[in-house]
Amino acid sequence: MTVRAMVVDDSALVRSILVQELSRDSEIEVVGTAPDPYVARDKIVKLKPDVVVLDIEMPRMDGISFLRKLMRYYPLPVVIVSSLTPKGGELALEALEAGAVDVMCKPGAAYSVGDITVELADKIKAAAKVQVAKKETAPPRQAGAVKRLSLTRTTNKVVAIGASTGGTQALQSVLTAMPGNAPGILIVQHMPEHFTRAFADRLNDLCAVEVREAKNEDRVVPGTVLIAPGNYHLLLRRSGAVYYAQVKGGPLVSRHRPSVNVLFKSVARYAGRNAVGVILTGMGGDGAEGLKEMKEHGARTIAQDEASSVVFGMPKVAIELGAADHVMPLRRIPEKIIELSNGST
Repeated sequence: MTVRAMVVDDSALVRSILVQELSRDSEIEVVGTAPDPYVARDKIVKLKPDVVVLDIEMPRMDGISFLRKLMRYYPLPVVIVSSLTPKGGELALEALEAGAVDVMCKPGAAYSVGDITVELADKIKAAAKVQVAKKETAPPRQAGAVKRLSLTRTTNKVVAIGASTGGTQALQSVLTAMPGNAPGILIVQHMPEHFTRAFADRLNDLCAVEVREAKNEDRVVPGTVLIAPGNYHLLLRRSGAVYYAQVKGGPLVSRHRPSVNVLFKSVARYAGRNAVGVILTGMGGDGAEGLKEMKEHGARTIAQDEASSVVFGMPKVAIELGAADHVMPLRRIPEKIIELSNGST
């Protein structure tokens, strides 16, 4: 099936580049472009694209305001393409909360056009499969309203979590349920740099655990969550009884940097049966092989089920490989992490 896409960006150059590059993919047809949300509104109704690729910073109406209107009156999958800046990261998170399926960085000094358009094409095709519901305007949930689990004793278990498309909301659901003495948690969420810093800061404000972007040699200890910085791999290392994080560059692995497979395989090697592995919603198959390796080294493993996944890609591949001990809806995963950290089956 060919995915019909529309590109909305105030830059004629960006529109031209994206149309040219996306048109190389035989599974994508760019049916139209628009320089601002007002033009886009009319074209969307007329052309009925399957997916909209949307810039955030535009004249007349910003992309997030337009996105909120779309989600309320004409919901359809939207992939945000944002500037690679700290401000762009914060705005991208707002866009995800407003209903965007995924975010990407614009072509720039750090990323070539070729680098991002292959990934963008993948995101567009994944987004086309997402059922987007009408999103009414609602006040943000307060951190105090979250029901948190309790852990009967402090444990030196290591929890490794991987996610991609749909993962920002899934991770928020998991982490806000964690008690302050939760096991040390390492996370790979497929996001560009700057975006992960903003994401970690946002979660830190909502959670009982401390959430931050990982730095090299950060200790992995109870009550701390370390998120892989965008464009860097995150690995677990061990020195004696001490676990710590390693953050490094290197080639793309499973088409990603950071890669869930890189994290999971390091956890398999250095934590073994002292670990819990979790694979959440996301496109592709990154993390499946690593989760299987964790299981083979004695770790307990969890995969999100299809019904609760935004994109049932990564969990599906892991399940098909036999890598998951438990397959369950997102709402049950925090409790299972705590059970397994307490030594239950």
